[in-house]
Amino acid sequence: MEVTARLRHLQASPQKVRLVADLIRGRDVQEAVNTLQMTNKYAAKPMEKLLKSAIANAENRENPLDIDELYVKEIFVDPGPSLKRLRPAPQGRAYRILKRQSHITIKLDTREPADEQK
Repeated sequence: MEVTARLRHLQASPQKVRLVADLIRGRDVQEAVNTLQMTNKYAAKPMEKLLKSAIANAENRENPLDIDELYVKEIFVDPGPSLKRLRPAPQGRAYRILKRQSHITIKLDTREPADEQK
C-alpha cells in the first residue's frame, strides 16, 4: 500500500535538491533517515522532515503499515515558482536574479516478498 507526502515551495533550486533525493531513492526508510542525518546539504534537513511525515502518514492509516518493511519507492523533485529579484549592475543597469523553489514528493511502499525460484 503506497503512502505519499509532499513538500511545496522549498526555497532551494531543484538541481541541488535532486542531489539529495538521489541518495535515498530505493533505500529502506531507516537507512534513508540515517543517510539524511549525516548528509551535509541544505536540502537534507527539510527532506528528512518530509520523510518522517510520510512515515507518520503510514502509521496513522486505517490499516497501519509495518514501518520496518517500508522503503522509498519514488522520490521526485519538481520546480516551483521562481521569485524574481533585481540586482544593481554597473552604469545604472539591473540584473535579474531568480530565486528558485522546489516541490518534493515522496512515495513509500512495502517491499514484495521475494519469490523463491526453484
